[in-house]
Amino acid sequence: MEINDKEAVEALARQYLGEDSSPKAFRFVSAAMDFFAVDYNDILALGDRYYLIRGVETEKRFGIEDDPKYWVKKVVDLRDNYAKKIIKFCFFEEFDSHIGGIKFKLARSPAKEARILKKVEGHPNFMQGRTVEQIRGNPIRVLDFINGPSLYEHLMRLRMEYDEYFCQTLPSLLDRLIVCFHAMGWLHDQDEVHGDIRQDHILIDKADGLFRWIDFDYNYSTKGSRFGYDMFGLGNILAAVVGGGSCTLQQLKAEQPEVLDRLYMKTQILYGQTG
Repeated sequence: MEINDKEAVEALARQYLGEDSSPKAFRFVSAAMDFFAVDYNDILALGDRYYLIRGVETEKRFGIEDDPKYWVKKVVDLRDNYAKKIIKFCFFEEFDSHIGGIKFKLARSPAKEARILKKVEGHPNFMQGRTVEQIRGNPIRVLDFINGPSLYEHLMRLRMEYDEYFCQTLPSLLDRLIVCFHAMGWLHDQDEVHGDIRQDHILIDKADGLFRWIDFDYNYSTKGSRFGYDMFGLGNILAAVVGGGSCTLQQLKAEQPEVLDRLYMKTQILYGQTG
């Protein structure tokens, strides 16, 4: 098939969708377009490939589940046996985050993610992908699809008493988590940071059970430790895994105030602030 043979590309798209589910005419788009305008069933021409748009990724984290990420498209590669891929358009934002009185300035950087993708090529604990084109100087990334839930989703779906979880499920999770944490240590040794370490940025690959880090496009600056923000995220993940899921002070106050009171008293004793 010639690269510019749009009829052949449309035929591949129709074969994938089926005649009854195919539009009368496909719209061909480019990565230079506003990502909001790139829509379902469009065909994206990128490099020497054509990708059929199947939707957008959504947020998976606590409190904002299902919020669409319009710059992150779910696609199939029409020239690679309909392999599922994720395409990340260029999206920029900046904001400040504070942890323990330390200010971190965060900024989304497609160039940083493209650089890390090269460094982690072939590493089993990181998402894999490549940079395809520079659009107005910014890299478009095509990522291999990882079939499996996020660690956050996995923990949220657990339906067992904690004693059972602690004895039967936690050991296996910790074994895989330790390997995943070592992989982040390796990345730090390359003088890189992840920038947005959260439970939903670890996917559990159904094929082999491995934990894989995703989404490295945040960078941050601070007057504190260069790796401090990452380390805070790692601690949050460890606490959630050991605890069998996330638990906030607001949840304890609403659902188990007696537990919060005991924790408060233990903290006062620990720091010698009781009479």
